[in-house]
Amino acid sequence: MLPPRPLYAQKGRGAVSNVQGRYEVNGRESFDDGWEHEEECPKVWRTHVTEETAKSILTRNQSPDIPFAVSLNPYRGCEHGCIYCFARPSHSYLGLSPGLDFESKLYAKVNAPELLRSELSKPGYTVEPIALGVNTDAYQPCEREYRLTRRVLEVLKECDHPVGLITKSSLIERDIDILAPMAERHLAAASITITTLDPKIARTLEPRAAAPARRLRAIRTLTEAGIPVGVSIAPIIPFVTEPEIEKVMEAARDAGAIMANYVVLRLPWEVSPLFQQWLEAHFPDRAQRVMNRVREMRGGKDYDASFGTRMHGEGIWADLIRQRVEKARDRLGLGGPGMRFRTLDCASFRRPIVVPPLGARARAAQAAGQMDLF
Repeated sequence: MLPPRPLYAQKGRGAVSNVQGRYEVNGRESFDDGWEHEEECPKVWRTHVTEETAKSILTRNQSPDIPFAVSLNPYRGCEHGCIYCFARPSHSYLGLSPGLDFESKLYAKVNAPELLRSELSKPGYTVEPIALGVNTDAYQPCEREYRLTRRVLEVLKECDHPVGLITKSSLIERDIDILAPMAERHLAAASITITTLDPKIARTLEPRAAAPARRLRAIRTLTEAGIPVGVSIAPIIPFVTEPEIEKVMEAARDAGAIMANYVVLRLPWEVSPLFQQWLEAHFPDRAQRVMNRVREMRGGKDYDASFGTRMHGEGIWADLIRQRVEKARDRLGLGGPGMRFRTLDCASFRRPIVVPPLGARARAAQAAGQMDLF
């Protein structure tokens, strides 16, 4: 039998294949039968956005190793195509691949602002800062058209509700007119993810996100507008982005960042084979070395989801990374993870006014020009 067909990187896409989701019943395996060559007739993966009406919009968690308990994601799937994205396996629940499907078959929760308004108006609602765009980037390219993130921010501003945003897109600058007044009242903070300063690596690692230099400019622009900004070095990939830890932190500090956080590469579920395919396509000379180091920090496995260690790993190499980050923080005068998020104001919240939809009789009276008694 002929060997499997080689995998080829596609311009503008992070994944190099469409691996099966873990819930699929039938298995598929590609092989080269000699009739077709991928390099001669590559398939073009165009982005398609499906509008969906969500049933709920706020996600709550009790994880002890993240600084927020409530998050909101206006989109499912992410066109940025970051190969390391921990959210990729969520596409398996939709019967789609966490690979190329995740970054090309997207879902927009078109009723997200209305659902949020309804949630905030409930008598029993308890105010906690909402993390916006945690699972998938709230400022990915389709936000330019759908503007769901902006409309969500408008609801939060109206209610004086605290929000923290994390993104790797410069599109966040569009919403400075909303975020700056909120930040002035301690209601908003932002974090920009920068994994590398090398545009060549970034182009394959996170192909449709803003370039590293553009993200640094976004940090400066937000800072100058009075919005507190941190840098998220996530993930740190051994022998790929790991050598740049201190350089990234210094560049972010110089741009105006006041805090820094990091996460060591996480490879849950289908992310592991996808990442290893990416390594073979882009860094074949060090692929095995990278995975050996990852496993050293994960107890010999590709990933360990245990609280307390899943974000930073364990062992000598994980400890060395932690020390490098902490020493750089001290030298550069940067705060630690979640510093600003935990100090957002939760006391100024005002419940939104929700106008119930008119019934058939009320609509008829309104059309006839009659005034409503109530």
